[in-house]
Amino acid sequence: MKAILIARVSTEEQKEAGNSLPAQIARLERYCQMKGFRVLQSFSFDESAYTDQRGDFDRIIEFINEQKEKVVVCCDKVDRLSRNLFDKRISLLYEKALKDDIELHFVSDGQIVNSQISAVEKFNFGISLGLAKYYSDAISDNIKRANEQKLRKGELPGRAPYGYKNIITPDGKKDIVVSEYEALIVKKTYELYATATYSIEAVRQKIKDDYGVAWSQGIADFILRLHFYYGVMKRNDKLYPHRYPPIITKDLYDKVQQVKANFNKKPVKLTGMTYIYRGLLRCAQCDLAITAEKHKGFVYYHCTQYYGKHDAKWFREEEITEQIGKVFKNLQMPKEIAEQIKDAINETNNQKIDFQNKQLAELNKEHKKLTTMLENLYLDKLQGRITESAYDKFNTQFREQLESVNSKIYRLEEVDNNYYIMTNQLLKLSSRAYELFLSSEVDEKRQLISLILSNLKVDGENIVYDVVKPFDMIMKSNDQLLWCAR
Repeated sequence: MKAILIARVSTEEQKEAGNSLPAQIARLERYCQMKGFRVLQSFSFDESAYTDQRGDFDRIIEFINEQKEKVVVCCDKVDRLSRNLFDKRISLLYEKALKDDIELHFVSDGQIVNSQISAVEKFNFGISLGLAKYYSDAISDNIKRANEQKLRKGELPGRAPYGYKNIITPDGKKDIVVSEYEALIVKKTYELYATATYSIEAVRQKIKDDYGVAWSQGIADFILRLHFYYGVMKRNDKLYPHRYPPIITKDLYDKVQQVKANFNKKPVKLTGMTYIYRGLLRCAQCDLAITAEKHKGFVYYHCTQYYGKHDAKWFREEEITEQIGKVFKNLQMPKEIAEQIKDAINETNNQKIDFQNKQLAELNKEHKKLTTMLENLYLDKLQGRITESAYDKFNTQFREQLESVNSKIYRLEEVDNNYYIMTNQLLKLSSRAYELFLSSEVDEKRQLISLILSNLKVDGENIVYDVVKPFDMIMKSNDQLLWCAR
């Protein structure tokens, strides 16, 4: 009689030597040799036996149905065919065996299903299928409980996202830590997009040029939506605070989501930006966006006058740059004044350290208290001391409080320091504003303009604008010659 051999592994079993595909095939071949069966075909595949979508197994069933004579279907164990009691494929094979069209041989289980089997043997076969399903269900339940426990402890059940990495600690435990270089790229990605001067495609290209990291647009968009970076994990549409160091603040994340929402409302795509002022200028007369056009090698800007003629002027890009360049020239602060301010800021920063440490100690104390309360709440749920609805209610409240504390800790540790770093950068920008503006590329010019100016409009022959705080005070001081020895 001819035999068809079937060997299967599922993902979690691939590393088990005794249950590997070659080991199963070897056992089946020895069995066929002992029984005098001639092997017609061997099938080896990696596929879950618990799901309904089983393409490889369907092709095997099709091959069995094509045979014109009775064949023996050999499998190592019942669970190699299926772990689903209600799998219609198993019913099909079982019925064919009872009709004497085929025989089912399960080598390691010592079971044979054919038209001659007794009621006890049928019962044993059903028990084997039931045990296979129970085994899979038990594994699934254990995984769910383990994942729930991890989430409760603020641990991520799975692989770390970009910006973090999975490690094995010296004591052999698995953990997740920040990948410094990747975290820098993630933070830069958020900061660039938050300026609202870059589309996702422009950010993607900038990251590729500066860091050599080639993301697809989909990956860049995914990174800009990932909650994990500011301190929470999303699982089954629920957010859980995690214990790993955040890469960005919640405020920066929210700002990026707001910019994304606004970009989606814009009818004009800013991808592939080639003109410096496209999307930044509006007409003071009719509030229409100023259009950029290229003629004979020069870029011109003008109002379309869609709502009515009003003698709108056409500007060459160089004329606009000259006017805005005067703003940056006016912004420059004397270097010696900038150094004095920088020294004063550093002194103030040193005085704040003690106060900051006291605040941090209080927040860590509150964090520990909330973590303990969450653990006790979970134990109350397991032991039936509270209802499911009460658990969900208090769990949500405690986690919201914990998220708030985490955010405050991060802001205290990072944002306060970033304030002084940013202030020093601000002073540096103020002392070299004109030089930086002239030497910048198109994207950098747009970023500088958006950082310092807002509400840019074309009014007759002039570009009018508002100066963003605190640059307005620097410019005002320059205009009024307020830089004095005091």
